[in-house]
Amino acid sequence: MRAVAYRQSLPITETEALIDVDLPKPTPQGRDLLVEVRAISVNPVDTKVRMRVQPAAGAVQVLGWDVAGVVAAAGPEATLFKAGDEVFYAGAIDRPGCNSEFHLVDERIVGPKPASLDFAQAAALPLTSITAWEVLFDRLDVRRLVPSAANAIVIIGGAGGVGSMAIQLARKLTDLTVIATASRSETIAWCRYLGADHVIDHRQPLAAQVAALGLGAPAFVLSTTNTEMHFGEIATLIAPQGRFALIDDPKTLDVVPLKRKSVSTHWELMFTRSLFGTADMIAQHDLLVEVSRLVDAGMLRSTMAESFGAINAANLKRAHAQLESGTTRGKVVLAGF
Repeated sequence: MRAVAYRQSLPITETEALIDVDLPKPTPQGRDLLVEVRAISVNPVDTKVRMRVQPAAGAVQVLGWDVAGVVAAAGPEATLFKAGDEVFYAGAIDRPGCNSEFHLVDERIVGPKPASLDFAQAAALPLTSITAWEVLFDRLDVRRLVPSAANAIVIIGGAGGVGSMAIQLARKLTDLTVIATASRSETIAWCRYLGADHVIDHRQPLAAQVAALGLGAPAFVLSTTNTEMHFGEIATLIAPQGRFALIDDPKTLDVVPLKRKSVSTHWELMFTRSLFGTADMIAQHDLLVEVSRLVDAGMLRSTMAESFGAINAANLKRAHAQLESGTTRGKVVLAGF
């Protein structure tokens, strides 16, 4: 089967940073599904793994953790899906990625593709939907009020993939006032299009801008990017007993400034359940079932912003370069081989 992989960690400008390869077609066992990949999208995790994880000598590594496709075969213990079902999912970080014609995935982290979306539109959703859902409802527990705080959330990096889904979920499924950050005219417009009540500029100090809104100190802050840069402002603007979550990878994070306000800190990684085989691993299946339903009900929109064409090394290199530029709006998608 055709796939895109890498043999060594290289800057994306290098010819061999990503290469087209042929690999054996896998066979599903246990609760695995064999999925024929129709479309994929690209996430920051792809670029991070490419640069940080060196394949064994002579081996190649396939990236990719967002896919929409059709079940080609099911393992003997699979009960949730059958051949012919259209699905979408984000996969597991400790298994080969989905940048290949066929892909194995545990059915407990797979959902039914929204019927109202094509494969490309659907491929933009899984990883960011799971991340945003888990961080809002499992980590920050935003439905539980913070005494004396404004019932509001600040989403730093609102136009990125996770920010784009967090805005929608907070807007549609809670009564939170949604304050997103963005810095360019097109990203500001994107955040408003997705439902943000207010958009502030993350190139300027955040606390004064939030205070100027007249809402009071927000109960919740979600930082999707550049947490180190904004942390001082976050500590200033968040309400006492508020809850703070982050998804990026600061080199260091000194949370002592949050002590005086008794602010809790939550890290979100959507791969945790599959990495550790937690007892609630099937929660991601249930979550994607609900996301699919909400999309088909017209409550959530695909965050696909650009299509880079067919799934091949040249187009994936373009997509990685786009993500590494730090200016991506929504999701970059590729479809077909």
